[in-house]
Amino acid sequence: MRILFVGPGGSVHTARWMSQLSDEPWELFLFPTELYHIRPETPPVTILDVENRFVIDRPAYVNLQDRFYTAWGYNWPLRWGLYRAEKWARFFVPEFENQAWRLARAIDRLRPNVVHSFGLHLGGYLTLAARELCKRPFPIWIATNWGSDLFLFGRMGRHKERLSKVLTSIDYYWCECTRDVELAKAWGVPPRKILPPVPVAGGFDVEEALLMRQPGPVSARRIIMLKGYQDWAGRALTGIYALRLCRELLQGYEVAIYTGGRDPEAVHIAGELLAQDAGINVTFIPPRTPHKNMLGWHGRARVSIGLSISDSIAISLLEAMLMGSFPIQSNTGAAHEWIHDGYTGFIVPPEDPHAVAEAIRQALHRDELVDSAATINLETIKARCDSRSIRKIVKEAYKRVVECDSVNHTNVDHGALV
Repeated sequence: MRILFVGPGGSVHTARWMSQLSDEPWELFLFPTELYHIRPETPPVTILDVENRFVIDRPAYVNLQDRFYTAWGYNWPLRWGLYRAEKWARFFVPEFENQAWRLARAIDRLRPNVVHSFGLHLGGYLTLAARELCKRPFPIWIATNWGSDLFLFGRMGRHKERLSKVLTSIDYYWCECTRDVELAKAWGVPPRKILPPVPVAGGFDVEEALLMRQPGPVSARRIIMLKGYQDWAGRALTGIYALRLCRELLQGYEVAIYTGGRDPEAVHIAGELLAQDAGINVTFIPPRTPHKNMLGWHGRARVSIGLSISDSIAISLLEAMLMGSFPIQSNTGAAHEWIHDGYTGFIVPPEDPHAVAEAIRQALHRDELVDSAATINLETIKARCDSRSIRKIVKEAYKRVVECDSVNHTNVDHGALV
């Protein structure tokens, strides 16, 4: 099987999803909507349309192909002259500037069994534009709804028409929660096109993760984790303000903030002021921290806080559940499908610091609550988010869609690349 993924090249979700297929004898390609770095979790894959393959660090098993390869099937051979060569390419072939045109060229040449776009508005819009430029019949198209695609962007006027076009053009729709299944149906996606919901970052190696949990009861831990995304969706500043409101309880605790989003400087400033005013340690965990390191942080935390105005399954929520940390999660995602509010976590409004502060107080006061929640949440993860089970579901879904659509997609060429 040959699969071409379209989505953010630097996303840990992209890397972890593809890694679920790394033990299959399948050819994996990635056409990145953006590529600033390559995640350490990235499996053996050919990454297409790289701006300058000579300056990107990569593992030996990751193959990089530049824009000339995407368009015409060969790489620019030299480390120098690339900028001028692309300038001439745009002069003689103006379409070369168009990312959708380059994707269409790649699809026509590779002739994959499946094109799988990540994010309806990230990979989906680009794939839709490429589909209209392809000269050969289009392969099976799977589109995954990431987080906010329908729940938030579906309510935005400038997105509605394009989202509708994506949803009426795809062969299969994938998402990670029942909320987004129902939203897709409301947009007219028939149930036969909807694949089984699974987390977009795949599952966890539970046995390996348990080795990284701090021994002893969760109530003995003295770290509070905060997802530090402050941007169009993330509301880390609400979390920091909430911590200020209950700073009298923070003595002896360390606050660990995973920085990211569009405004990390605002989070750094607020975090440093919290440290000074409350007299506590605040640690900033840098972006691109390896996933195992993030699990280790959750495995030493008593509480993990994640706030945003829109999400699906927050991966930080699942990480907290796995590692025993008591989750405080915003009510704008699918947290209610995983935790029981008031018993195995707290579900709070993302822009109400007083409600968040009250949840923090409860989580710091009630030892029996966090210890009981850790036990229940771990069993939930074992039952619903074990990597072996998720991997099996994902692989079977790919096999099924190819088998079911083989008659209708006779254009697929399983031979060598043109």
